[in-house]
Amino acid sequence: MYYPDELIEEVRMKNDIVSVVSGYVRIQKKGSSYFGLCPFHNEKSPSFSVSPSKQMYYCFGCGAGGNVITFIMEYENATFQEAVKMLADRAGIALPQEEYGEEARRRESRRAKLLEVQKEAAKYYYYMLRSPRGQAGHRYLAERQLSEETMKRFGLGYADGANSDLTAYLKSKGYADDLLNESGLIAFDEKRGAHDKFWNRVMFPIQDGNHRVIGFGGRVMGDAKPKYLNSPETVIFDKSRNLYGLNFARTARKGNMILCEGYMDVIAMHQAGFTQAVASLGTAFTSGQASLLKRYTEDVLLAYDSDGAGVNAALRAIGILREAGLRGRVIDMQPYKDPDEFIKNLGTEAFQERIDQAQNSFFFELKILERNYQMEDPEAKTAFHREIAKKLCGFEEEVERENYIESVAQKYHIGFENLRKLVNTYAAQTGLVQPAVRPGSTVAKKNVPEENVKKAQRLLLTWIADEPDVYPKISPYITARDFTEPLYEQVADKLFAGLEAGQYHPAAIISAFEEEQEQRAVAEIFNTKLEELDTPRDREKAFHDILCAVKENSFAYYSGRAGADMEALNQVISGKKALEELRKTHISL
Repeated sequence: MYYPDELIEEVRMKNDIVSVVSGYVRIQKKGSSYFGLCPFHNEKSPSFSVSPSKQMYYCFGCGAGGNVITFIMEYENATFQEAVKMLADRAGIALPQEEYGEEARRRESRRAKLLEVQKEAAKYYYYMLRSPRGQAGHRYLAERQLSEETMKRFGLGYADGANSDLTAYLKSKGYADDLLNESGLIAFDEKRGAHDKFWNRVMFPIQDGNHRVIGFGGRVMGDAKPKYLNSPETVIFDKSRNLYGLNFARTARKGNMILCEGYMDVIAMHQAGFTQAVASLGTAFTSGQASLLKRYTEDVLLAYDSDGAGVNAALRAIGILREAGLRGRVIDMQPYKDPDEFIKNLGTEAFQERIDQAQNSFFFELKILERNYQMEDPEAKTAFHREIAKKLCGFEEEVERENYIESVAQKYHIGFENLRKLVNTYAAQTGLVQPAVRPGSTVAKKNVPEENVKKAQRLLLTWIADEPDVYPKISPYITARDFTEPLYEQVADKLFAGLEAGQYHPAAIISAFEEEQEQRAVAEIFNTKLEELDTPRDREKAFHDILCAVKENSFAYYSGRAGADMEALNQVISGKKALEELRKTHISL
């Protein structure tokens, strides 16, 4: 739906960006801004800044930036209209509503229609579980000791043995075949035509962080294969960017997240009070899911099955968590296979003890590695120690590596200096210890004349945005046309117009650009790093130099076009006079 610009600006202004972002990212105040770890790429040192005065965020590592609306769009994977609605709800602002009819349906985006279909399917499965036809499914869940409250909280449902009932139900709601096919709920073939993809299964609705159903997992009744069937990926369902249970776990505030293997483990743990539990969606844990977890915690506990497959999955997840800069620990479930079995047999207090005693992921890896060596054999023992040394080379930070060498030496009764020398030997031979490589930055530019020109223009715009009171002092000498980069000119024009009207809202300028790359570029313009100078005199000289550099470039730019362009000639004539006055003028900050 279209929202007027005035309404969008009201929504933006009534949602303070520091308040909104701090609900997703841990940020701390440093100077006039707030800093934290970027939620949009993996990093170990905070480079994500939030400015209260500009009402903008910007990452100096990956270049992500924008205002509060673009933050919600990026973080929640939401459309512009969805982000505005979320923020409007947060601020208590009523948005205009469309009547829900055929005309509105045609205008709705494909994404909104797919979400609607998933919601209807969830309602159908939910009521089916509680009907006489859902007795088998309800009995199975009750035998798994799930309470009615838990079943309701997770919206559990049932698809019975009839393989076309959901299809008929959704068609009765007016949904076309092409939309149903795209939803992943309905299958088509020549023999049976349109029919349900899920039948004779307990249904687990998969929800995104905003509790919207985006897909399903279904557990078969009996021994048929596959045991679990999941929705295919669609426009709204990306398995690598979602986690089961995250819609509840994101607000658990337990200081950690527990990563499980399956839906039932998550549900059983939430019922037991461990509401920070999540699981991957029928696939192996991915780097995208690690990045998702990093938005909420730095400490991830693995509660994978204790069998061979679970151990291998845990080892793989440990590497992904480490690469994402997360601290991984492993919960020992022995003598039981999974969290569900453990809690049913030993209770929540015992499981909390296992959480408190969770093993450091590196030592878990060593414990599994040790199984491959006969430690009574000196040769095998030496080979094991060599493998330990190779793995220690994976710690790039010297302090961290030294701490692990010390702990490993103590645990495995290896002389500290001997192990250290062995690590250094392997590091020198293989080059395994490398300095950390920062993510590719969209703000890193080559130091060429063209970039110097652009940087001076960015620096001036950032300075004005940081200190808007300086604008009246420079307005006689500089105009938006002095910014020779087209995007910079547009930004300057909007910024200067706002300042002259007494409306300083740089974050509003971002909303004037539709493309994501343009919004990022605007955020970059307003977040160019200014050199820290000790004295007011040094600051005033630096500001004057930047101002003159922008004006001198403007004069040179239009001089080269004055022969064939009368407008450019006029700009040269006025610019020359302003430049001469500017060079002689002292501007106080």
